[in-house]
Amino acid sequence: MPPNTTASTGHKPGKSGRKKGRKARLVVLVLVLAIIGGIAYGAYWSISTVRASFPQTKGSITLDGLSGPVDVKRDGYGIPQIYASTDEDLFMAQGYVQAQDRFYEMDVRRHMTSGRLSEMFGKGQVKNDEFLRTLGWDRVAKEEYDKKLSASTKKYLQAYAKGVNAYLKGKDGKAISLEYAALGFTNSYKPEEWTPVDSVAWLKAMAWDLRGNMQDEIDRALMTSRFGPKQIADLYPQYPYSRNQAIVQQGQYDELTKTFEAGGDSSDTNGTSGTSGTSGASGTSGTTGTSGASGTTGSSGTGDTSAALQSQLSGLYNVLENVPDAVGVNGNGIGSNSWVVAGKHTISGKPLLANDPHLSASLPSVWYQMGLHCRAVSSKCQYDVSGYTFAGMPGVVIGHNQNIAWGMTNSGVDVTDLYLEKLSGDGYLYDGKVKPFTSREETIKVAGGAPKKIVVRQTSDGMPLLSDRDDELVKVGRKAGVDTAAPDRGDGYGVALRWTALEPGTSLDAVFAMDKATDFSGFREAATLFDVPSQNLVYADTKDNIGYTLPGRIPTRAKGDTGSIPAPGWDSKYRWTGYIDQDELPYEYNPDRGYIVTANQAVIDKDKYPYTLTTDWGYGTRSQRISDLIESKIKGGGKISTDDMRQMQLDNSSEIAKLLVPKLLKIDVPAKGVREAQKLLEGWDYTQDADSAAAAYFNAVWRNILKLSFGNKMPKELRVKGQCLWVKKVDTTGPVDGAGEVRECGERDADQAQPDGGDRWFEVVRNLMADEKSDWWKTPDVGTRPEATNRDQLFERAMIDARWELTAKLGKDIDTWSWGRLHRLFLKNQTLGTDGPGFLQYVLNRGPWKLSGGEAAVNATGWNAAGGYGVVWVPSMRMVVNLDDLDKSKWINLTGASGHAYSAHYTDQTDKWADGELLDWSFSDKAVDKNTSDTLVLKP
Repeated sequence: MPPNTTASTGHKPGKSGRKKGRKARLVVLVLVLAIIGGIAYGAYWSISTVRASFPQTKGSITLDGLSGPVDVKRDGYGIPQIYASTDEDLFMAQGYVQAQDRFYEMDVRRHMTSGRLSEMFGKGQVKNDEFLRTLGWDRVAKEEYDKKLSASTKKYLQAYAKGVNAYLKGKDGKAISLEYAALGFTNSYKPEEWTPVDSVAWLKAMAWDLRGNMQDEIDRALMTSRFGPKQIADLYPQYPYSRNQAIVQQGQYDELTKTFEAGGDSSDTNGTSGTSGTSGASGTSGTTGTSGASGTTGSSGTGDTSAALQSQLSGLYNVLENVPDAVGVNGNGIGSNSWVVAGKHTISGKPLLANDPHLSASLPSVWYQMGLHCRAVSSKCQYDVSGYTFAGMPGVVIGHNQNIAWGMTNSGVDVTDLYLEKLSGDGYLYDGKVKPFTSREETIKVAGGAPKKIVVRQTSDGMPLLSDRDDELVKVGRKAGVDTAAPDRGDGYGVALRWTALEPGTSLDAVFAMDKATDFSGFREAATLFDVPSQNLVYADTKDNIGYTLPGRIPTRAKGDTGSIPAPGWDSKYRWTGYIDQDELPYEYNPDRGYIVTANQAVIDKDKYPYTLTTDWGYGTRSQRISDLIESKIKGGGKISTDDMRQMQLDNSSEIAKLLVPKLLKIDVPAKGVREAQKLLEGWDYTQDADSAAAAYFNAVWRNILKLSFGNKMPKELRVKGQCLWVKKVDTTGPVDGAGEVRECGERDADQAQPDGGDRWFEVVRNLMADEKSDWWKTPDVGTRPEATNRDQLFERAMIDARWELTAKLGKDIDTWSWGRLHRLFLKNQTLGTDGPGFLQYVLNRGPWKLSGGEAAVNATGWNAAGGYGVVWVPSMRMVVNLDDLDKSKWINLTGASGHAYSAHYTDQTDKWADGELLDWSFSDKAVDKNTSDTLVLKP
């Protein structure tokens, strides 16, 4: 894909330059399509067609179903603020406006959540649909809507759907988006009406991408083909509680309970926090211990099934890897930063709250900025809230109202377990008896092709049999023949999934309750409804209170390390025993230190809490760096400003560089070219700016250290697809040479392979540094590279390899090197921009941008060290809320408000986002009016 010229030059274009660029691209678009499609199609693809779907943002539109007029005020970035007089009108207008800007994105999402992508994109999506139908998100969402959600939430969902459908009424595909016009060349797909269940199902997709440690569970099991228990324990070290602080640190649960019962506020609650739980809590037997250490001991009863397990989990991973992302990178590497500082440490004397969720980059961004305002807050119109929403779902997910602000980070708690099931005929073994599967038939419609029927099997407690969904899975024992209407059901071990999101819940009730909460007690009560995905929620209010709470449906387990490795489904002792009560989950309120940081680290010290939340936390690199930055400001006698919070979000410091660079500088490297590169590290401040040559070289060294120490020793299922090595023979597959080695090629996509270089690997290397002769540091001779028998020899090899790798990528002259030349962001439309024809990808995609930051930096522009240096996940938005004056709050989105490829608001925030800038965030009527560019009146 050709680069975006304005972005790749490193200069910000002026307004006139941007307009000329858009016009030029439109001309190119018309010419290309005319050439490829012929004269008739060329006429069809005129500039007017491209612009046909742009929304009306001025004047008035009549909408059936409104009870009164609604004002939609957009600022210069197209961000809408909606003003209405009833709740129903407010959410109907939200549906209409989001459909104006993002309906194609909404439509793709609902087809994903319902396993109907093949209806839009043809037979290439059948496999994905099979898996998504097996999970049954839409079925759970319907049950949630029918049986769980409150009457008011259903009323809002219905109003939202009514607004979306008002937008769709009378429009053909090309009037809705450019993508529908493109799809029209290959099939006759027509968008259908929106339903309330479509909105509910989106939360299931979000929960899937934020599901916790399921990938670690698979990876640990796959590692058993190469590594023993001690080696796997090395690669999954314990969380460093003594060095990187947990979120909840102070106070007693009972004290906080008494304070709230007495109606107390911040003046009498300083220093109290909730660590929750009771001394008699049960359900944790056998679930504690080091992450990974128990993953290969055979304690789950799978010691004689390793070959079967390898085959099953390898196939399962291939299925998981292909499932389209909702908000993240298939559950891997997803992090976020959020922190809050109390007024005693801020310039204004009131709290400041920052949040930047780290998600995979998408175009348009997963977030949609919006304000929802009742003209007068009353019983019939209860909302005055602004923030980040999901297109396709009513309400505000992250943001603030007139009293409180909140942010989210993924908690990473363990809410998924894989179970091995011993298949027997049409059933599975359970406590010595064969129990029948429940099954249902699903029909997948395929654009341009014949429909396909599949059978979905579930255990009696609702666990879908995921292993039915991959044709390549090798079954243990005799295969049984089946007809074409059913999946393969041969004897052997299957893999089933238990996941909290496969049970109906109340998360949408929580969204609306948080949007109108006025204090911490009400906010925490609202949060208890947020059952999946479990999130760290930070809080601040205008009365100078700060807090944290962990909501979520979190299972307890009776036996075994079910949360770390697949468990034997044939033994009832390994099933879940229940869920942690919501009033026993950790929280914190107005701690003495005056700030709370969440960045995917451990929620609470394992010795202070009776339940096992997970053994796969993030390792606290980002969270501790944020805490250190706050502490340095406080100890220096300074007060923290809104811009200080922004600057902290942009911190590019590399914690692993601080550990390794002093060692690297002591190594005597003989080659002149390598010494020249080594000198880049002298005096380097460990900051990974885009223009830093030192950052480029260090990250290349780090990547090669990981490759030599761990990557080349990984099983093929975890290595990069297409990268082949001769390894000691473990099985009989592949060509074998005379030395008893087998050529194995990696099987994972580059952005999913291991070692990925995140802060788990920081901890792995830190723990090995003192053992200079560890077997992990040993490597054989490879070509002209010397053998390594200890740590420093391996580091030397990594420095040599990094020098020649960057010579190939960036040139021989190190003066031209920079981190940004390696570390680039491409924004791609998530459907036709990734799999469509080349010319269509050019039309829909944008980039590259040269970025600062890196893996496990606060400015977390993530890259996968096994696969390369390209950016794979990013701060998907950034915000700083000022609780003293909400109009002084700041925000930015990764892309823009619009999903229309040639709208002025398609990527109009991206340059500023890449430069670390924030936009003014207007909230009051006066500030909104001052910054309004377009006003649209929706009339009944």
